[in-house]
Amino acid sequence: MSQQSRPKLNLKSFIYPAILLLLMWAVHLYRDHQHQQNVSEHTKNMVYLEGETMGTYYHIKYIDPQGRNFKTQVDSLLVAFNQSQSTYIPTSEISVFNKNHGLTYQSPYFYQVLKTSKQVYEATDGAFDPTVLPLVKAWGFGPGKKDEMTPHKVDSLKALVDFKSISFDSLAAQKSRPEVQLDFSALAKGYGVDVVTDYIRAQGIDNIMVEIGGEVDCYGISDKNQAWVIGIDEPLTADELKARGGGRQLFAAIQVQDRGMATSGNYRNYYIENGKKYAHTIDPKSGYPVQHSILSATVLAPNCMIADAYATAFMVMGVEKAKTVLQQHPELDAYLIYSDENGKLKVYATKKAEQSMINIRKS
Repeated sequence: MSQQSRPKLNLKSFIYPAILLLLMWAVHLYRDHQHQQNVSEHTKNMVYLEGETMGTYYHIKYIDPQGRNFKTQVDSLLVAFNQSQSTYIPTSEISVFNKNHGLTYQSPYFYQVLKTSKQVYEATDGAFDPTVLPLVKAWGFGPGKKDEMTPHKVDSLKALVDFKSISFDSLAAQKSRPEVQLDFSALAKGYGVDVVTDYIRAQGIDNIMVEIGGEVDCYGISDKNQAWVIGIDEPLTADELKARGGGRQLFAAIQVQDRGMATSGNYRNYYIENGKKYAHTIDPKSGYPVQHSILSATVLAPNCMIADAYATAFMVMGVEKAKTVLQQHPELDAYLIYSDENGKLKVYATKKAEQSMINIRKS
């Protein structure tokens, strides 16, 4: 081909794409720089609080440009909260109620817990029942000594599980059967999380994570300028953890934003008697510790108290019944870990929960 017949190069066909690529790269660098600046700023403004409450520990993180420390206020709140909810304190509000026919509320907490308890009790057909205290104590998972449990003993105590015998309004609560006793341990930690969260958010804090004994509220964003990421433990017994060298063994992690999250499981709090394992979750209807294949129930809900209550209910109900409740309540999401007939770990997750998972372990 002669030199005159060669096609001329169109420089525009090279220059314009090159300029576009450079612009895209510049935008990427700018956004990355801005993100790093935001992360750095959030990290600088992050406040960390920790302490003890309800027989466990609390951990709090929040972003505050003023660097305010609310530990004194948080501790005072939790002392007042325990004085309302703890069955281990003889003078607590719940202990006074359990010893008498009724109670005029001494705090703003009692009525709120009763309302949520009734809501979850009805939604789970009684799988969640806060009047299970006599059975919890008798099986050795509450205040006092464990009883010698026989079928007759279980039946006699099961007759005391009767949430319908309790009536209440915004001022007071009564019971038609004085021997019925309340136990809010299945949602008290979750509610404690909400109480602390509400207080700190009322101070103008938008980005916060509050955790008490594994129950969590997450609002806004973390110091990494993204949704908070919360781990879900692998359901290992204390002996299994020890065999792996101790420490925390994560099964998965989940992004949580503007919701409460709670996990209930039977793999840590249990005892073995005469070769049989007895877990701390008591079925209010059978009167016995649950024996389901479900090992861990993680629930996400509008607040941590609701998440805590449903997590306990799902441990009582088992996987299939829990699925039915989840289908009826779109405000809830869950991540359930259970074992199949061969002892292999399996997972059921609602769609939103699965979409929020990070590094989910495939079963």
